Amino acid sequence: MKDLTVLTGSEIAQGIKDGSLNEEGVLSFFKARIEKKDTSLKSFVEVYDKPLEADGSSDLGGVPIAIKDNICIKGKKITCASKILASHVSVYDATVVERLKKTGLRIVGTANMDEFAFGSSTENSCYGPTKNPWDTSRVPGGSSGGSAAAVGARLVPFALGSDTGGSIRQPACFCGVVGFKPTYGRVSRYGLVAFGSSLDQIGPLTTNFIDCAHLLNIISGYDPKDSTSDMAESVDFTGALVDDVKNIRIGIPKEYFGEGLDGQVRQAINEAIEIFKKKGVQTVQVSLPHTEYAVATYYIVASSEASSNLQRFDGIRYGARCASGNLKEVYFASRGKGLGDESKRRIFLGTHSLSSGYYDAYYARALKVRTLIRRDFDEVFRNVDVVLTPTSPTPAFKIGEKVTDPLSMYLSDIYTISANLAGLPAVSVPCGFAKGNLPIGLQLIARAFDESTLIRLGFSYQRTTDFHKRIPSV
Repeated sequence: MKDLTVLTGSEIAQGIKDGSLNEEGVLSFFKARIEKKDTSLKSFVEVYDKPLEADGSSDLGGVPIAIKDNICIKGKKITCASKILASHVSVYDATVVERLKKTGLRIVGTANMDEFAFGSSTENSCYGPTKNPWDTSRVPGGSSGGSAAAVGARLVPFALGSDTGGSIRQPACFCGVVGFKPTYGRVSRYGLVAFGSSLDQIGPLTTNFIDCAHLLNIISGYDPKDSTSDMAESVDFTGALVDDVKNIRIGIPKEYFGEGLDGQVRQAINEAIEIFKKKGVQTVQVSLPHTEYAVATYYIVASSEASSNLQRFDGIRYGARCASGNLKEVYFASRGKGLGDESKRRIFLGTHSLSSGYYDAYYARALKVRTLIRRDFDEVFRNVDVVLTPTSPTPAFKIGEKVTDPLSMYLSDIYTISANLAGLPAVSVPCGFAKGNLPIGLQLIARAFDESTLIRLGFSYQRTTDFHKRIPSV
């Protein structure tokens, strides 16, 4: 069989439809590639002996896909890369998994991640770190690092991840792929193990915007099983796959181009802006003044919600029980042995923020600042259609470089967090390479439920550039 890594997922699906490709042959090709390449990457937690059976067909029918290890697949282990859930098997499908099966996609396995999605490097996993396919001494980003690395290395044409503060976009940036966080409420969260319930969103990782649009069509839409699911009118995102971006107004926020931004990243972003200008886009300097408070606000809100959501993993209701004795002894032993250091750190931070005497000083104040951040975007979107920023201030960093410095690690998400706090759609687009052949990504943020404009811009940009077509030699 010919080399399928040079084809998009949509092209593979079309080949299966017209008979030029055989579905079982396609699955065998990617399974063999995973077996050969993933021993060094460790992007997968589990690769199924046989891909899950599909219940229907669609524009992506027959194409393999990887699922992040915090999204439920009936009858399969779901561990969130944590020892406390090492033997847990899901008894139901997440809504997105149901939809994938009904439209013919073949789930081949689960992807590695930071434990409970707490991290920016996929080093906080009980299975060990995933490595970046462009340089295996470096991180793939996180927490959806396994999903991003698998797509970047062309082990699968696409994957699903989850994004609470940048966990799809930042690893997509580091691995040179497209990572899309839809509007909060656009995609059902039913069956996603909760981290920050007011922030989490499932989204696709692909190499290109054609595949991204098709995959968004499949996973989007109202779900009565998710109380936060929005009843917004369904959209055919493939309708935005047109190379016409004339007169779209892009805002360039000054707060995202200051101290701490790597010079190579700055140069790549500026070159991308020039490409957009040549295609007829108008650019405007804008200000998002409360951006400087985003990291502090996020880590109070997200950690508070995490400390509440993780109460259920106690060795009694859910999770491995590591002791016998009274309730306190079971809790201490099970959570002490079953949870990693970063999970404990988030629980401590969140519980402190919610505790009596500190609630008003931390959590309540953070919610007020979150409102101000959302209002900043509302004001900017009066005059522009999209905001353009770097995805990450630096290219991928070395494995172990920041693991003992939590604050430095948290700042890796400094440009992605605000979109989650405001509930807005955002995407990371490959836009260049730094020294050492390390990918660079730009971020586009749009109004709520305006994913189509992001797809239009991203598709048009990829018609002019070839960064997304380059394949690492891992």
